[in-house]
Amino acid sequence: MTATSDQALRPDRRARRRQETIREILDIARGVMTEEGVNGLSLAEVARRLGVKPPSLYKYFPSLMAIYDALFLEGQRENLEVMRSSMQGAEPGLDALIAGLDASGQWGLDNRALAELLFWRPVPSFAPSPEAFAVSMEMVELQRGALADAVARGELGPDANDESAIYLVSTLIAGALGQAIANEPELPWGEGRFSSWFPTLMRLLAAAFPPAAFPPEA
Repeated sequence: MTATSDQALRPDRRARRRQETIREILDIARGVMTEEGVNGLSLAEVARRLGVKPPSLYKYFPSLMAIYDALFLEGQRENLEVMRSSMQGAEPGLDALIAGLDASGQWGLDNRALAELLFWRPVPSFAPSPEAFAVSMEMVELQRGALADAVARGELGPDANDESAIYLVSTLIAGALGQAIANEPELPWGEGRFSSWFPTLMRLLAAAFPPAAFPPEA
């Protein structure tokens, strides 16, 4: 390899090392939040586990809030992917909605610290960036599409196309997940006193948004 070609590769090597370090920082941060709580995350503890001085982290993240934001984006992407994959394998409408939210609930139990960061406000001073928050809107659009399919199939009434249906769905999944995390975090989603009721709760959507007496023809 010539000196010129070796120099050309150096930026790629530096970029790869930088991405590897960013990945390590985020993995450490997830571990700290899991062990110490979301509010227990600190630059000092991340630096200690990484084996560097805290100022060295500023080469990768300008602040603790920037680490939270990267974790928020990462969590939203992971949650969106498991939800989308599960919905694609189910019948359109309520079945798809329940399948997607069931997968999301399992992801939340498996990644409790990230779920708290995404769905609650454990760090009052943190607000996600527009880029990070945009992924959560994709998740809402998936749910909105499933509700529209449920209306078209006669499973729900036309009012389920209203924003209030999204609010109700959010309340149902957040309530079941919150109770499971608080009381039965060791149990898989779908077992125990709380998350096992989630499919039944979702079927109650028909009581909130009664289907038409004569559903549309297929």
